[in-house]
Amino acid sequence: MKMGRVRGTVVATRKDPSLEGAKFLVVEFLGPDMEPDGTHVIAVDSVGAGVGEVVLCASGSSARQTNFTRDRPVDAVIMGIVDSFEANGKTHRLS
Repeated sequence: MKMGRVRGTVVATRKDPSLEGAKFLVVEFLGPDMEPDGTHVIAVDSVGAGVGEVVLCASGSSARQTNFTRDRPVDAVIMGIVDSFEANGKTHRLS
């Protein structure tokens, strides 16, 4: 699992039929200091995340374990919206 910030959306009018109704978001991964690490992923949103929110992403076979993504051709999924986290003895509240 990785933490990232939603930076934008992707529109795909033509896609595998099993992905009809899916919302695709651009996620920029973050380090524990909340700074971008320079990597991005396009992830299917399973929790209703929006641009600017900090989210948890799963990838690989784990991305196909949510109710929405099960048995679908998905390599990354947003499966949580972060409210707060602790790193290096400091608590970060995001909501």
